[in-house]
Amino acid sequence: MTNTFAVPAADPVAATTHFLARLSFETDVSDVYADLTAGVPGLVVVDSRGTAAWEQGHLPGAVHLPTAEIATLAAEVVPGGSTVVTYCWGPGCNGATRAALEFARLGRPVKEMLGGYEYWVREGLPVVTSTGLTRRPADELTAPRSTISCDC
Repeated sequence: MTNTFAVPAADPVAATTHFLARLSFETDVSDVYADLTAGVPGLVVVDSRGTAAWEQGHLPGAVHLPTAEIATLAAEVVPGGSTVVTYCWGPGCNGATRAALEFARLGRPVKEMLGGYEYWVREGLPVVTSTGLTRRPADELTAPRSTISCDC
C-alpha cells in the first residue's frame, strides 16, 4: 500500500523520541488536577498572569508570580527542588511558555500546562475567586460532563 500523505509519518523511533520529549515539557489540566489532588510532593503550580487576572480566579494551591517577576522573586516564592508547572490564560496565550522559559533559565525543572486557566475552567475544575471556591459545569467540547477526566 502506498502512503498518500503529503508528508509521511515519522519513523516510530523518531516519533517515540519526539513524543516523550513533548511530555517532559508539557502537561495538561487533568494531570495537574490529579497531581494536586494527590498531593504530589514538590509540585508548585505558578500562575504567571497579572494581578487582575489572578483576582478574577486562579487554581487552588497555585502561587501568583507574574512572568516579569520570576527572575527576581522565584527563589522567595518557589522552594528549591520543586518541579514547577506554569499556566497563563489559555491556548491563545504564550504567557505560560514565557514563564516556563524563565524558570528553565533559573535552572528549575519546569513544565507548561496546556490549555491554561481557560481549559481548567472549561473542564469544570475548581477555581478560587473573591467569593471562595467555585466550579462551572464542564464544557462538553473539552471534557465529559460526568467525569473530571477524558480517560486518555
